Amino acid sequence: MTTPDPSREPEPTKPAGTATTPYKDRVYRSPAGVVGGALVLAIVAWLGIDAVVVGEGRTPWLALATMLFLVPLVFAYTLRPAVFVNDDGLRVRNPLRLIVLPWGQVASLRSGFSNEVVDDSGIKYQLWALPVSVRARSKAARQDARAARAAARADARAGQGGSLRGGAVGAADLGAGAALAADGPRRAETDRAMDELRELHERRQGEPGTQGEVTVRWAYEIIAPAVAGAVLLGVLWGLG
Repeated sequence: MTTPDPSREPEPTKPAGTATTPYKDRVYRSPAGVVGGALVLAIVAWLGIDAVVVGEGRTPWLALATMLFLVPLVFAYTLRPAVFVNDDGLRVRNPLRLIVLPWGQVASLRSGFSNEVVDDSGIKYQLWALPVSVRARSKAARQDARAARAAARADARAGQGGSLRGGAVGAADLGAGAALAADGPRRAETDRAMDELRELHERRQGEPGTQGEVTVRWAYEIIAPAVAGAVLLGVLWGLG
C-alpha cells in the first residue's frame, strides 16, 4: 500500500484569472516497504553486533562483512524507493538509480503487473515506490460489486413500490448506489496514485518549463559498500 506524504499536498487551484500556485513537491512511498525494511535492518543489526561482540576467531569479521553487504541492499530495496512529483516532472528514486524525467519527456504512465513510466525514446522505468497490489485491486473490485448489487436491489424495490421494511432496506441500498455513482469505481491506492500522476502529466507536458533531458544517475553510495562487503565475504570464505 502506498500513500503520498500528507505534509506535501498540492495547494488548491485559485480562481480563473489569478496566478496559480505551483504544484508543490509530493512524495510517494510504500509504507509496507518502509516498515518491513526497518524491521529487517533492526534484525540484521542485532544479530551482526551480537556476533561482533561475542564472536571468536573469524566470526566478527564475517559478521562485519555480512552487514556491509546486506545493509545497503536492504535499505536500497525497502527504504530508499520514492517518487517525487512537482510541476516540472518526476524524480524516480529506485533501489540503484535516480531518474529525473521532465513532464515533456514522459510518453506515458503504465499500470500492469508493475507501475512504469515510459519516456519519449521508449525506455521504461519501473516505479518501485508504487508497487502493484493484486490483493488491493481485488478488494476494490469486490466492494464495487457489492455496491452495484445494492444499487440494483434499490432500483428493483423502487420499481415495486416496496413495503415499509423493504423501503428502509432499499434506502440503505440506494445510499450505497449513490455513493458508488458519486465517487466512481473504487481503486487500489497505488492505482489512484498513478491516476494523479497521469492527470498532472496531461496538464503539464506541453508547458515550456517541463522540457529537458532525461537524466539517470547510478546510486554508487549503495553499490560501492555492497560490492565491498561481497568481496570481503568472498576473501574470508576463500581463506577458510
